Amino acid sequence: MDSRELKAAVLDRISKTIEKVYGNLPETASLVFPPSVALGDFAFECFPLAKQFRKSPTDIADKVAKALETDDLIQKIQAAGPYINIMMNRDVLFGALCKEIMEKESFCSPVTDTPQRIMVEYLSPNTNKPLHLGHLRNGSLGMAVSNLLKACVHKVIKTNLINNRGIHICKSMLAWQQWGNGETPESSGMKGDKFVGKWYVRYAREAEKDPSLENKARQMLKQWEDGDPDIIRLWEMMNSWVYQGFAETYQKFGLQFDKFYYESDTYQLGKDIIDKGLEKGIFHKEIIDENSHGNVVFYLPPEKFGCEKDGQPKKITVLRHDDTSLYMTQDIGTALLKVNDFNLDRSIYVVGSEQVYHFQCLFEILKALGFSWAGGCYHLSYGMVYLPEGKMKSREGKVVDADDLIEEVERLAKEEICKRNIEKPLSEEEIRTRQSVIAMGAIKFYLLRVRSIQDIHFDPQESISFDGFTGPYCQYAYARISGILRNAEEIGISIEDADFTLLGNEEELQLIQKLIQFPDEVGLSVNDLNPARLAVHIFNTAKSFNQFYNKHQVIHAQTKQLAGARLSLIKAAAQVLKKGLALLNIGVLEKM
Repeated sequence: MDSRELKAAVLDRISKTIEKVYGNLPETASLVFPPSVALGDFAFECFPLAKQFRKSPTDIADKVAKALETDDLIQKIQAAGPYINIMMNRDVLFGALCKEIMEKESFCSPVTDTPQRIMVEYLSPNTNKPLHLGHLRNGSLGMAVSNLLKACVHKVIKTNLINNRGIHICKSMLAWQQWGNGETPESSGMKGDKFVGKWYVRYAREAEKDPSLENKARQMLKQWEDGDPDIIRLWEMMNSWVYQGFAETYQKFGLQFDKFYYESDTYQLGKDIIDKGLEKGIFHKEIIDENSHGNVVFYLPPEKFGCEKDGQPKKITVLRHDDTSLYMTQDIGTALLKVNDFNLDRSIYVVGSEQVYHFQCLFEILKALGFSWAGGCYHLSYGMVYLPEGKMKSREGKVVDADDLIEEVERLAKEEICKRNIEKPLSEEEIRTRQSVIAMGAIKFYLLRVRSIQDIHFDPQESISFDGFTGPYCQYAYARISGILRNAEEIGISIEDADFTLLGNEEELQLIQKLIQFPDEVGLSVNDLNPARLAVHIFNTAKSFNQFYNKHQVIHAQTKQLAGARLSLIKAAAQVLKKGLALLNIGVLEKM
């Protein structure tokens, strides 16, 4: 019996008792957790029944509690004001639930009745520079949301839209063309994405001295869109360098994709859609004079977007006057391509909050074009990520390089590992393994522990701490349980010896309550696309385990039967920690 079945069984008994007392089943019925585990394992609130039965919630609670009988499931019932507090049979509460968690891989996974085909598009890097700290937040969020949706048996397609064309890409190409002298990532000993990023920075520096470079970059973009073979070869070569560099970071940080889209493949489709929209009057050409026209625009509905100061509707450009495309052009084409490729029910875009207006406009355009699936498009936005002043500086002094941050947190993790293993030094291979798992967990948890819309001040030193609201704290709780289980096996203590009727102190009840809550927390995290909720619950589960273990013996408990029961409880807790962290794309270690 898992937690859902357990609660359903309790609600069924209560509902039937209410029908017996009042002649009708309750219109609504739900269980909550009492404010203190001393009051009971569950509570049934009677407020929603007051209107249905025209009685006070307190009277209802009192009558139903007296009529509700104890049995092999419910051990004790007590009315407390408008609530009915329920204490479960300990064999069921601890035994059945722990067994379910330990034995079934699918334990506590909330399954939807209406699985959907959902695309999660995340990361979307530009091929003119390496990944940065913001991409790490984007990647952490994209993977966690994908894992959560998949846990609810949705069909999830993880995609990465590579921004591999446009004026910004031409700027790095132009700089290498003029000053690169044939240098390559191999000849310079640089990672491919960092190498190309170097030339983007060089362009910016040179453009300050020579403003004419801007026109040269725009001319290069026009040549690219016209299919100039020399420009295309240069573009393909430099992009290939970047893709190789990106792949190394993806693997290091555990980012996975089922499909890559490239803006170079989608912008023309966007143009075609806009041409058809022009014929239907959805888009409009701005008129300059009788011989020329300006940009192609879409007029935004005033009831949603308001008007300009002169009272005219607001507008957004979808195509430049010289027929070159913008991000909006490409996004229109890509949106249709994704739906056609995968027959999607929903399309989730994980993109920074600075693009909120862009996506509001995109979704409005898709609706105006008559696409029925436009309502299934959703922008999951996230805030900025900053580093405390003086903690780290990027090579350019502005954006924090993702690889540099990973390297710094791994260094801090190594220091912590070595400090904790002075008496028994580890091999270099073991240190590398541990520092990687701990560092990746530290970064991801820190970036996921608050709602996505909030800005974050990322502190590398705080993120790696084994104490406090961190990934390593949760990982350490798992490793600690693993150590206890190993010790128990060595001295012959087994979960087969368990007598669950011996459990029931405050710390044990608080811990089992966290395990019961796990599927609901996963479900709520999915509903809100909010991995932070799960991160908080996993931390609280680790905290409840530590509070229990700091106060009570496990393998040295008073009896073998109590030791076996407590072993079962903490083994179940370990499984929940491991599953919860895995949903956040965070690994665990058997030893830390």
